[in-house]
Amino acid sequence: MAHVSRRDFLKTGVAAGAAIKVSFLTAPAQARLIETPPHPGPDWLKPDGRPRYRLDAIAKVTGEKTFARDYRARDLDGWPKEQSHAFLLHATKADQIFEGVELSILGDDLKPDRLVLHEDLVADGIVIPVPGNFYGDVFLVPKGQTARLLGQPVALLVYHDFARYDAAKRLLRFDDRVVRYGAKAPYSHPPHYGAARYVRIDGGNPFAEDRYSPLKDTVIYGGFSGDDPAWPPAGDGDAMARGMTAAAEIEKEIAAAGQDALVLKHQYFSQSVDASAMEADNGNVWYDPTTGILHMMVATQSPYEVAEVAAILVSKSKFKLGTVDLKAGYTVGYGTKDHSIFPFFCVLAGLYGDGRPVRLANDRYEQFQMGLKRHAFWMDNVLVIDRATAKIRAMTGHFKNDGGGRANFSFSVGFVGATAAQSIYYLPKSDFSGAAIASRAVDAGSTRGYGTLQSMSATEMMIDEAAELLSVDAIDLRLANVFKSGMKNTQGAIPAGALRNEEILLKARQHPLWRDRLTKKAEFEAANPGKRYGVGYGHVQKDYGTGAEAAIASIEFDATGRLSFAHVAHEIGTGTTTSQAIMVGDILGRVPDETHYAKVVWPQMPLETTEEPYTMSQADEDQRKQNPRWTPSFTSPMSATNSVYYLGHATREAARALLDLAIWPAALALWSRGIGGGAIAPYTVRREDLRLAHGMVNAGGLPPLSLGDVAAEAHRQGLITGVTVHSFNRWQWAEAEFDIPGAGRHKLPVDALAVKYGDGAPADRKALQTLDGWQFVDRAGVAYPPTQRNNAGVTYYAPMATFAEVVVDIGSGEVTLLSHHSIMECGTQIVPELVSGQIQGGIAMGVGHALKEYLPLYEDGPGDGTWNWNRYELPRSKDVAVWSQTAEILAPLSETDAPKGIAEVVMIAIVPAIANAVAQAIGRRFYSLPITAEKIREALA
Repeated sequence: MAHVSRRDFLKTGVAAGAAIKVSFLTAPAQARLIETPPHPGPDWLKPDGRPRYRLDAIAKVTGEKTFARDYRARDLDGWPKEQSHAFLLHATKADQIFEGVELSILGDDLKPDRLVLHEDLVADGIVIPVPGNFYGDVFLVPKGQTARLLGQPVALLVYHDFARYDAAKRLLRFDDRVVRYGAKAPYSHPPHYGAARYVRIDGGNPFAEDRYSPLKDTVIYGGFSGDDPAWPPAGDGDAMARGMTAAAEIEKEIAAAGQDALVLKHQYFSQSVDASAMEADNGNVWYDPTTGILHMMVATQSPYEVAEVAAILVSKSKFKLGTVDLKAGYTVGYGTKDHSIFPFFCVLAGLYGDGRPVRLANDRYEQFQMGLKRHAFWMDNVLVIDRATAKIRAMTGHFKNDGGGRANFSFSVGFVGATAAQSIYYLPKSDFSGAAIASRAVDAGSTRGYGTLQSMSATEMMIDEAAELLSVDAIDLRLANVFKSGMKNTQGAIPAGALRNEEILLKARQHPLWRDRLTKKAEFEAANPGKRYGVGYGHVQKDYGTGAEAAIASIEFDATGRLSFAHVAHEIGTGTTTSQAIMVGDILGRVPDETHYAKVVWPQMPLETTEEPYTMSQADEDQRKQNPRWTPSFTSPMSATNSVYYLGHATREAARALLDLAIWPAALALWSRGIGGGAIAPYTVRREDLRLAHGMVNAGGLPPLSLGDVAAEAHRQGLITGVTVHSFNRWQWAEAEFDIPGAGRHKLPVDALAVKYGDGAPADRKALQTLDGWQFVDRAGVAYPPTQRNNAGVTYYAPMATFAEVVVDIGSGEVTLLSHHSIMECGTQIVPELVSGQIQGGIAMGVGHALKEYLPLYEDGPGDGTWNWNRYELPRSKDVAVWSQTAEILAPLSETDAPKGIAEVVMIAIVPAIANAVAQAIGRRFYSLPITAEKIREALA
């Protein structure tokens, strides 16, 4: 997924003059947070080096795995033991002026120890530090104004003891008298968030130069006329004008289509949903006014950014700030804890805690009211297919998504949905746009799927209907239009690697669920009066990454061969702590003995960045990259399905560099010992013959060496025994050359390198290790992907197809999912069990989106504070065919295939598969999700 600039307000690793310290907790006295878990049992690895269970599995089943939400001040080393608590009051009306809060219902005994209103924040110099309305313009609703969004907080109440806090919160909940409103007034939500349009006309075939495309020319950006996007005029002038001319050509061709073409037009709707992560947003913050240290313990997917934004927030206020000490814990959020405003409300609570730690934690009602939502989408699609050839001639789609009252990533989600809409199909002519609308709704963000679930589900439903209208098998129609390797996407970019959708389609066509569907339908319905049977198919490919992925990883070994590994990645439930460790083992033959995740402070990486990877001009970037310590972005949060490929790239490159710079030369030295050049002399052995497994080093039939012996030799020679790398990807990898003392010039697919030398290194070389025992190696040259690559939208895809077998009760309208089968391609599986878990969990979420989950957007929606799981229906095991689900994974093309990010794609294909199955079952199609029993009854009435 692509984004607008997320951190153009952040300039260096030291924000606003405050030192940033971000760490994950290890072992407080009364509680445990296990980011780097206790060493697993001795049986955690199988004899082949594969894991029997996750690194954190024992901690999970024994209750030792704790989340950020589980911690109180007494559990945190160095914190006071007294714990204060806070909660927020919220506006449930957005069309009446806020006049204040009425707390007389609390009496004297339950009055808060501190009441904080907007006016207090203004007096103390506290403002939202992020420009562009990303988090809105105010934390709390000012008196005399309307709320920007339903559910926006109006006041913060802080209590020094839990009993009074709990009693007050219970007393005020659902009481409409507490927040006082005045006269009616217009809504005050911000201006709409942005509109982008992607137009492409190919050059006559998929491989010729495009006549027009975003990558070759430009993305078209628009303003707004009311709630509708306003695009630049067409013409022969600049690139946007030419793009609008191309769009007009496509529109004219569609209007002129004759009887030889099927022209299918539909409007689709995908609803707002709550991701329903089991851990609601929470944080515990202690501001120590005597030291100026802001201690934070928060649940977040982006700890680096939370620390920096918090530093800027406090530094602009009257509160002195010396250090931000952020401790983050295990969390899960499906994107909703990535760039959420909630951690900064926790900061406010801490600042007004009178020197005591303050815990602010949503309960489930508050989470529905405040938590980031998946965007509602309205999609206006047109598909033109040649009747004779079944080839798609053109497709257009113009989308709106409702971002609510804070911008967050709404604009980005909108245009990512537009760039994904082609799904697995080659489109010779296409025109897709996304417009992000501001409203009084609860804000929506980077929830799992990121706009692509909405747009690709509509495309797949449309393709299925087109096949029916053309009397063509739905998989055959897909085969006729499948996107193949080397073809261009709707942005004009050639995707990375081999696209294997055709292979998946051929497998799917032969699957019994598809092959026998008509026979089984007749048999089932004859045996089950009042029930209708159907099988549906959905097939999508999902991008992964943001177009500005950055990571840091470090691997080193001591003289005994003990491996230490550190990484910026942290665990949000995906198993990254397990998979990153296994990646090290796959290359170095043994998993690390010591691991450190979520490491954000890297003294050996003194990089400089303005964090403008999406907005910087090519000229500015060319100038800045002359500085060997500059990088477009320092590090990425845990999001965008970026763990296994992007964050794993840093892991793999650090391990490979250690092989080249230390293990291979040390092993050569050992094999060369003895008369006549030793055991290696009679053989021809190359670097590519090197193999590491089970703690042993082998190559070309030479005597096996233990990793400990090789490590000892590397240290004796003073070779490089530690490597830290920084990587950057803008839809392709940055590469740099380094002159490494004692090792010569090396070109690596990273943009920064630090090294550590072995014990026997000469004094002059050891003197270079000035950064916490490391030497930062200034690069001799660097090649960053051109900034024009931003217009590619995406080049990395992972595909997945899913069959859904359903039964519809025509009396009640209830849909029962009998079974589902998926076919996926994900390159090399690092840990197959984790892939399986992602498939099962993702499909469950997709089933909920297709059949059950729904949130009204406005006054009767979650912003009113009355929503919980008693009103919001989630799928349960009985709803997701938990015992009859199956999946198959295409084998990699070779053992060198890279892994692909699949955490989002796994939830998408099931949505249109269910919609298409229902259509086959009852002969009615639905264009609005979810497909509820009530909608089915109405359709059959």
